[in-house]
Amino acid sequence: MTTFRRDVATYGRHAEVSYSTDIVEDARRRDFTMNALYATARGVVIDPLGTGVVDCLARRIRFIEDAATRIEEDYLRILRYFRFHAWYADPQAGFDADALDAIASHIGGLETLSAERVGGEVMRLLAAPDPARAVAAMRQTGCLACILPGSDDRFLGPVVHLEDRLGQTPDAVLRLAALGGDETADRLRLNRKDRRHLELLRDVIGRDASLSEIAYRHGARVARGAAILRAAAVGACICSDELKIIETASVARFPMSAADLMPAYSGRALGKKLAALE
Repeated sequence: MTTFRRDVATYGRHAEVSYSTDIVEDARRRDFTMNALYATARGVVIDPLGTGVVDCLARRIRFIEDAATRIEEDYLRILRYFRFHAWYADPQAGFDADALDAIASHIGGLETLSAERVGGEVMRLLAAPDPARAVAAMRQTGCLACILPGSDDRFLGPVVHLEDRLGQTPDAVLRLAALGGDETADRLRLNRKDRRHLELLRDVIGRDASLSEIAYRHGARVARGAAILRAAAVGACICSDELKIIETASVARFPMSAADLMPAYSGRALGKKLAALE
């Protein structure tokens, strides 16, 4: 059940609202036509604006009425547009021209958003089965450079393709690593786990380490990510033998422990000798 509302005044994310008995007024507060659908307790779908069902069936993402007005109510809707497009839109249908025009003229509003809100939307977007088209549209409108300065989406498509070929679950952090950019973890306020994974991917790509060494030291996920990023950068494929090497190395364990070297070695000498043997 929901209570109908209407906006009295809007201040970005926050709005002064009053209760209403008019479902149309409530629908006009939403962002996209597909989000302005309701259902009765018996499951009967109600489409107050007359556009939601049609757009849903056509997999079409459109702002309700005037796109610029909807964006000015909350600038996060710019990123939500691209996320919804990546997840739900018909990839062959392209983008709504009015939406892209409004986004391009309002990208400055993204700077008013908190890093947490931006990061949440970007990570949900990158977790879509294939976000490459949506991210390319973000670049074309200037949105990508605004939220991730220094980023480049040229390798995102190949990374998505390789993930799919290998049967890998979409990895938002891997795709973020493919985009690059400056101070990415801080700009998106990544959680500790995602920040660490992004740092590892960038580190191993920058070093000349074998996939087996990466898998042994950092695990299969990081090694598979490194293999995908390396292959995407040169337009190559990943063979099954490489995947077997990664899986084998990721579960390998060094057969010696500190106890095996004692009492011949102790203290700093013990750690140094163990590292040298490994």
